Amino acid sequence: MRDETPLYDTLIIGGGINGTGIARDAAGRGLKVLLCEQDDLASHTSSASTKLIHGGLRYLEHGEFRLVSKALKEREVLLKAAPHIIWPLRFVLPHEPHLRPTWMIRAGLFLYDHLARRDVLPPSESINLATHRFGEPLRAPQRTGFVYSDAWVDDARLVVVNALDAHERGAMIHLRTRCVGLTSEGTRWVASLQSPDGNTQTIRARSVINAAGPWVTRFLNAYTPIRAHHAVRLVRGSHIVVPKLFEHEAAYLFQNVDGRVVFAVPYEQHFTLLGTTDVDDQSDPTHPSISSEETSYLCTLATHYFKQSVTPADVVFSYSGVRPLLQDESTDPKSVTRDYDLEWSCESPPLMSVFGGKLTTYRRLAEDALALLQKKLGTQGTAWTAKTPLPGADAAQGDFSQFAATTRLRYAHAPSELIERLIRTYGTRLTHWWPDGKPLAALGPEVLPGLYAAEIQYLRQVEWACTAEDILWRRTKLGLHLEPSAISTLNQWLLQHPA
Repeated sequence: MRDETPLYDTLIIGGGINGTGIARDAAGRGLKVLLCEQDDLASHTSSASTKLIHGGLRYLEHGEFRLVSKALKEREVLLKAAPHIIWPLRFVLPHEPHLRPTWMIRAGLFLYDHLARRDVLPPSESINLATHRFGEPLRAPQRTGFVYSDAWVDDARLVVVNALDAHERGAMIHLRTRCVGLTSEGTRWVASLQSPDGNTQTIRARSVINAAGPWVTRFLNAYTPIRAHHAVRLVRGSHIVVPKLFEHEAAYLFQNVDGRVVFAVPYEQHFTLLGTTDVDDQSDPTHPSISSEETSYLCTLATHYFKQSVTPADVVFSYSGVRPLLQDESTDPKSVTRDYDLEWSCESPPLMSVFGGKLTTYRRLAEDALALLQKKLGTQGTAWTAKTPLPGADAAQGDFSQFAATTRLRYAHAPSELIERLIRTYGTRLTHWWPDGKPLAALGPEVLPGLYAAEIQYLRQVEWACTAEDILWRRTKLGLHLEPSAISTLNQWLLQHPA
């Protein structure tokens, strides 16, 4: 009798940046893919980053030249692949002579400029902070400064657009679905997938990729016959958001006497993002939260550098994420490698586990994973994601700046702040739910300030959003601009207006 259980080439566990990146690459090579995620897309580590696409300047001190070079190459690839949600950002590094000599900073920046080819970003330079506008917000002692380039990213949307591309290439995306059992039957895996209503679906897969992030070893130990023989080090990184501390468009990289660095990044027009910390955390990674010590640490460091003092009372928002870093011999969390390892937890049927990694190198990680997986499966397919734009970035002739300028003109009848947000959120996908020339009234009621019914329904029907939190904090960052009551207001609207 024929087995009617659905068969996939690969089952991917985890809807963070690595899982969705792998799903996109696999679907684009013609594989039959199913991705399951226990919560929403990017609901954990992948939406709790410092929002940077960067090579990792500080990793040079630890001799991680290979990782930095790989990340710098990916920085250029991603800037071209998603210019609507990733764009260049200059960083100001005030010099602290008692921490690192000038020659060391110059040497590090020279390497940073030349470890990979730069097509988009300008090189580093020295500035006099006493006379340069970047020095105006800083306290007087810092005179020598350095400026270098990296990039900013909307991390949660990067996950969403990868999932969207995977889905449009044939991948099945099952959110709020937990894999609660995995057993092998001959050359196949049989997986039990539990949906939010408690019902369980059985599927078969020729391979499994365990991209569960902080849960990578827990998944193996709890739901498979395999026991993890590779460890991740769980490190909590926390950030605080305060009213903006400076008016210009650059960010800062600050050094501290403990060897850590902290970024101060312009955030959502009216705020400054400060982070991150590095604290070992072996507790449940589902709901990590910042400690009072971490808040104090970030405020103290910011106050050391900025003329404007920063106190815990100034914090308008904070978030934390648990990073599953590749376990090594480092005793200090800040020194643990940010590189990744792809391990065959089981050779036959194949089960690959993803350990470590960072946001910037997710696409390369996916490419490496598919190269290994295709050998196991005996399938053909070439690498393709390096030169293919992500959804929303397919502007004419690849000129996104021209697209943005044209869009501002086409939607000149709408509030400029709204249009800027939508360009930077959806790119060319804006016209999928707000056709050119249609008046603002065509979007239906304004459910919350700056959020209209048409956008909400698009997010529900196309981008898998279910709750107000999905919409206000991951698909957009509107939650930061609205009153706390916005969550309950929107949830009530969602109940009254089915998708």
